[in-house]
Amino acid sequence: MTDNQTRQFVDTLISEKGSSLESLLGLLYGIQNRFGYLPQPALEYLCEITEITPANVIGVATFYDIFRFSPAGKYTINVCVGTACHVKGAQSVFEAFKRSLKISPDNDTDTDKLFTVRKVACLGCCTLAPAVQIDQTTYGHVSPDTVSDVIENFLLHHSQKSTVTTSDKGEVHQYQGETRIGLGSCCVARGSEKIRQALIAALDQTGIKLRIKHVGCVGICSQTPLLEIVMPDQQTFLYARVQPHEVKDIILRHFKPTSRIRSALNRTSHFLDRLLTDSLEPTLRTYPLDQRDPILTDFLTPQHHITTENCGTADPTDLTEYQNTGGFSALGQCLQNLNPDQIINMIKTAGLRGRGGAGYPAHLKWSAVKNHHAETKYLICNGDEGDPGAFMDRMLMESYPFRVIEGIIIAAFTLNIRQGYFYIRAEYPLAIRRVTQALEICRRNNLLGPNILQSDFSFDLKITPGAGAFVCGEETALIAGIEGRRGMPRLRPPYPAQKGLWSQPTLINNVETFASVPYIINKGPDHYAQLGTAQSKGTKVFALAGKVAHGGLIEVPMGITIRQVVEKIGGGIANNLKFKAVQVGGPSGGCIPAHLANTPIDYESLKHVNAIMGSGGLVVLDETDCMVDIARYFLQFTQDQSCGRCTPCRVGTRRMLEILDRLCTGTAQPDDLDQLRQLASYIQSASLCALGSTAPNPVISTLEHFPEEYQAHLQGRCPTKKCKALITFTINDECIGCTLCAQHCPTAAIEPDPYQKHHIDPDKCVKCGTCKNICPTHAVEVE
Repeated sequence: MTDNQTRQFVDTLISEKGSSLESLLGLLYGIQNRFGYLPQPALEYLCEITEITPANVIGVATFYDIFRFSPAGKYTINVCVGTACHVKGAQSVFEAFKRSLKISPDNDTDTDKLFTVRKVACLGCCTLAPAVQIDQTTYGHVSPDTVSDVIENFLLHHSQKSTVTTSDKGEVHQYQGETRIGLGSCCVARGSEKIRQALIAALDQTGIKLRIKHVGCVGICSQTPLLEIVMPDQQTFLYARVQPHEVKDIILRHFKPTSRIRSALNRTSHFLDRLLTDSLEPTLRTYPLDQRDPILTDFLTPQHHITTENCGTADPTDLTEYQNTGGFSALGQCLQNLNPDQIINMIKTAGLRGRGGAGYPAHLKWSAVKNHHAETKYLICNGDEGDPGAFMDRMLMESYPFRVIEGIIIAAFTLNIRQGYFYIRAEYPLAIRRVTQALEICRRNNLLGPNILQSDFSFDLKITPGAGAFVCGEETALIAGIEGRRGMPRLRPPYPAQKGLWSQPTLINNVETFASVPYIINKGPDHYAQLGTAQSKGTKVFALAGKVAHGGLIEVPMGITIRQVVEKIGGGIANNLKFKAVQVGGPSGGCIPAHLANTPIDYESLKHVNAIMGSGGLVVLDETDCMVDIARYFLQFTQDQSCGRCTPCRVGTRRMLEILDRLCTGTAQPDDLDQLRQLASYIQSASLCALGSTAPNPVISTLEHFPEEYQAHLQGRCPTKKCKALITFTINDECIGCTLCAQHCPTAAIEPDPYQKHHIDPDKCVKCGTCKNICPTHAVEVE
């Protein structure tokens, strides 16, 4: 592109997005989307014709992870290194991609400029860990030895991707029945779009008339892709882990084809009879909903769906369906029958607390904004969800956008707010698309914009994509981001309710908090308050992931114990290993050991075990996980994400990370543990914002509950054999010389010697574990 073309593009972009500092993030997004990076001529011209300074541009562009200053490859490989992915080997997967593409350690793009490989904090597909996203295509359960297959698959199929369309809105009586396919991010990553295509083909071949209904998150992420059959009498059958080639047989089990082609399909699907057994082992299983499989019973029975109401049955962007199930009736009640004080009193009686992490009572925050009689006020829905290992808000935005929007409008009406902002992290493209579509539908139906539902109240919402900064989950940093500045926290008070966006009173709640509001209005605050505990009322949505057998999105009453979640809902630990701990609350939370598994999950109880609720990530760890490595992982994350504004966080977390690095690499010093404790105490008490003050929590909790592992690392040993610098791979006499290890070794550290005992070259070995995983005789040992 010539300089003139570049200038013309920037001119067009400015005319669309504006030229103020507020527009800077959007302008940088637009430039990067066009060029793949931020070219210097475009940035210079941007500063030349606007009041935005080079310092503004560089400050913002270098702060957010999403921006880059050098050309990227045609496709970007995003390797998730969130908590769930980390404990399942994401670092080894990242290294394998770079080896496979022959990218040097100092670069991120291959020589052909085809692929750029980078780490991302979290893709929100924790049940598919390790997860990798390439050009909006997500691959789950990637391992170092399947990296080449992933690249080959992407190159083969990326040009054939189809667009997911909205479901047919025809009348049900036109069809013989209905099928439901989950099209949330996890479902899509596991192949539900292929199931949809196979279903369309099967209906075309058989002449069977079925309504194909797309639904949001089904919650049972470990069993995806799912296909549910709804018969004319409303009897339902749910098929799990469906493969495309099985779709036609499933349809033919329940429906008859047209007479014209019936004879061609007159056969018996013997394998489907096998599916109705009680075995849990076959790849494909069916669960008649009136006689559910124990997996579903255990997973669903303890749950109570409030924010995830109509889970697995609702089309995310079907407004008519949402309204037919009570959608926007709460808003109607508020506009017609309730005044702001009555609404706030209902929120108070219900005991709703902010679900973003701190658990601050929602009615107090709402009242604080209401009591400021400013002419202009703002509302922000925080959908950034920066915690690695959390995907609750993503699922809610993808699956229940109207419910979240309804809660936002009710809050805006209550506080007399006319403009709101939906801050959604850029790594959630499907959530952005679904919310954007829902907002457009609401505007067309007088649910947003001027005179909502023919009332005197007017309100609109604007989406602001987040740019990959964990610290923007903090309210004042988030506000700075929306204003176009670096997302850096400021001292409080004043609080955002007093002086927030553009110095005006601002209400900030997260996605789940707003999604709870319509239920409270519709069902009554007393009904909501009956759930949970005395101080922590209602339900909480959690992302259950890690080493648990059946992960997914769950919604449970406050006060349920960790043991009930892990052993009942999650089905215990996968691969018959022992439950070791659960990491709660993300980088600001803590690790709770198995012997404290009877701890109730509520705000007060978690504080007593040095953990916090956080946004709702529950990452389960087993006996193979190293707790020192887990603490190191979280310190790496928070140190990287520190905004750098205050010394305790910027320097203190660096010093703590250096100590943990020494512990994990065999160079620890005798007084390292004492220094860790001293630094943790200082950072907690002196940091500017919550990111800094809670950064030491994972270290403090692991030091308290797993002191023996820290002592072992002081001696140069990793009891779980997870820290690569402290272990060695060898091959024992059980080797039969099959050469499988040599064939799959990514660095040629094993010479193939058929029928002879093999040997590992320690200088070439990267300790990825591929040889151990593939050896048929378990001849590979880790010492």
